[in-house]
Amino acid sequence: MIITNMKIFLAGHKGLVGSAILRKLKEKKFKNIITAERRKLNLLDQRSVYKFLKKKKPDLVINAAARVGGILDNSTHGAEFIYENLQIQNNLIHGSCLNKIKKLIFLGSSCIYPKNSKQPIKEDYLLTGKLEETNEPYAIAKIGGIKMCEAYNKQYKTKYLCLMPTNSYGPNDNYDSLNSHFFPALIKKALECKIKNKKTFEVWGSGKPLREMIFVDDIADACIYFINKKTKHTLINIGTGKDMTVKEYVNFVIKRLNLKVKIKFNKSKPDGVYRKLLDVRRAKKLGWVAKTSLSKGFDITYKDLLKKYK
Repeated sequence: MIITNMKIFLAGHKGLVGSAILRKLKEKKFKNIITAERRKLNLLDQRSVYKFLKKKKPDLVINAAARVGGILDNSTHGAEFIYENLQIQNNLIHGSCLNKIKKLIFLGSSCIYPKNSKQPIKEDYLLTGKLEETNEPYAIAKIGGIKMCEAYNKQYKTKYLCLMPTNSYGPNDNYDSLNSHFFPALIKKALECKIKNKKTFEVWGSGKPLREMIFVDDIADACIYFINKKTKHTLINIGTGKDMTVKEYVNFVIKRLNLKVKIKFNKSKPDGVYRKLLDVRRAKKLGWVAKTSLSKGFDITYKDLLKKYK
């Protein structure tokens, strides 16, 4: 049973996942949600985070705050990715423990797993091989967060849970063609083709890699579901358990927007990880499954993009 009057501090409420969690918390009638604008709380500053948590005294901290981006952003800003993500999660996890906050949900990413993992990827495959180079700084930071939660749970008897979503998309996404994730960038590129009546649709890579996508509201639903769910596990994969090739996603979007274009795969650009399908049986055994179809998720995301497109 979820107690809707519990006090929750949601870090990162303006981002893709954070804004979805905030919407879902309000939808579920949670009455005591704490958020903080960046100008009022610098999550990179340990002292500020500690004082904030001491003053607010939340029952639960949800860490949806992170420096995120696509392949290009990761490869050119690796220092910021590892520094900022380590700082944010260290401050929130350690600050929560110091202030005797026993519950915390730490959101990570499926990029924590080795690039050549067996498929589908079980939680037990963490640290069993080499990471994908294109987003290694981000992945290392997130692995550090998981291990920190595990250590604090063991030493301080906290209940810090790590949820690892697969590739996400949805309203309030970053649709930047160079710095966003694959699917939102693809949707924006398709919209631009439609508006400018372009005849060629260029896609980075070969089109052969497989990608699993999850609608962001499903991630938010998982966060709320696991607030009071008892489990012995610290790490739980959050995904759909289904994937498609990049080429299939391209064809899906083109068909959805009724585009008449020639697809060109730019093989000089990196593919990234060939396949990264999460094994979601642990979450399923605990009673949670993703519910949103790709078609429904796309339609909602596309409407959001239309509002923002300039």
